[in-house]
Amino acid sequence: MLAIRDLNVHYGGIHALRGIDIDVPDGKIISLIGANGAGKSTTLKAIMGLVSKSTGHVYWDNTDITGMKTKDIVNSGIILCPEGRKIFPDLTVDENLSVGAYLRKDKVAIAKDREIAYDLFPRLAERTWQLGATLSGGEQQMLAVARALMSKPRLLMLDEPSLGLAPLVIKDIFSVIQKIKEEGVNVLLIEQNAKAALDISDYAYVMESGVISMAGSGKALLSDPRVQKAYLGE
Repeated sequence: MLAIRDLNVHYGGIHALRGIDIDVPDGKIISLIGANGAGKSTTLKAIMGLVSKSTGHVYWDNTDITGMKTKDIVNSGIILCPEGRKIFPDLTVDENLSVGAYLRKDKVAIAKDREIAYDLFPRLAERTWQLGATLSGGEQQMLAVARALMSKPRLLMLDEPSLGLAPLVIKDIFSVIQKIKEEGVNVLLIEQNAKAALDISDYAYVMESGVISMAGSGKALLSDPRVQKAYLGE
């Protein structure tokens, strides 16, 4: 479905991505784990056309989208839920969801997807009128994911969805990510919380200094001594 081939990205003199290859097949949750500065967020931004690629290609359904504009990538069904939530603080919960569907014209389907979003996040359904800025951190992250789902993605890319959240909220967020997959949405997950990510991943990649250093099933990486020592504190 999504394939990254020999992708290189430079920021001035910094070689941020060094010839990486990643596959996101249909019907899977794929995780990319690694330390801060490893290049995880740069990978998502490169897929979305938000940073320039030095060399390499990004393919989506066997179409080369490497040079495509971001708005056209969004229209093709790839959506990024960025790190830091970035909801609209002065809009209500319901208005934030409406913004997520701004490219869509199918009003009946939009209304149905709004109900699905509220079913996934019952706490948001109780706060439809509340301004984004007044929500808790966990509720804001829920809103960010729900807003992304309103664009009807075929591939949802999540950048650090657990960052700064309490353990119980993290558990809720990752439970919803699994439900999103069950609804037919493919997921590419960027996470520092390696255990939570690998627990739900069909396949995962470990990134170090812009290079894919390891890859395997979530279960295989969870039991790998190198991953345990570097990312699981074991």
